[in-house]
Amino acid sequence: MDDKPYSAACERNRDPILGVLRGFFADRRRVLEVGSGTGQHAVHFAAALPQLEWQASDRAENLAGIRAWLSEAALPNTPAPLELDATGSWPGGPYDAVFSANTLHIMGWPEVEALFAALPRATTPAAKLAIYGPFNLEGRYTSDSNAAFDASLRARAAHMGLRDVAAVDALARAAGFARIDGVALPANNRILLWERRA
Repeated sequence: MDDKPYSAACERNRDPILGVLRGFFADRRRVLEVGSGTGQHAVHFAAALPQLEWQASDRAENLAGIRAWLSEAALPNTPAPLELDATGSWPGGPYDAVFSANTLHIMGWPEVEALFAALPRATTPAAKLAIYGPFNLEGRYTSDSNAAFDASLRARAAHMGLRDVAAVDALARAAGFARIDGVALPANNRILLWERRA
């Protein structure tokens, strides 16, 4: 299908992310992907991790593109994508894992807060959470390229920008998730890993 949306970044980062998820989600069964974008990640990860039901989701305007990728792949473990806005209603699940990539710096901070606040309602008591993207550490950029990327985001829209790991971790803790690890990945990105604790 030539009309599918395409992200070169997804193609570049999918295997490093998969290397982390293969271990972190090894004992999981139902994953909710928040902000599936083009749908490329959903297809790649669901094909590589067939024990998982991979539930893609995004805002309404992105669902047609995601459906195109899922339809072409025709995998048995990718149900139809769900409409999901972080500040709106969430699917009940419950999901034992949540994944999101390159979303927090696009959302406004109130949307990031809403995302984390909604997690307890959508997840099982011991759910795992993995979020990938560029982050600041202790209020500082980790590279010149991340600083330039942040400037370009803020020029596009004032609500966008790189998030600090500590600020995101505070939201996760408030939602009952304890951080397990943070793994540095290529191109000055990282994946942050949490587990929900009773």
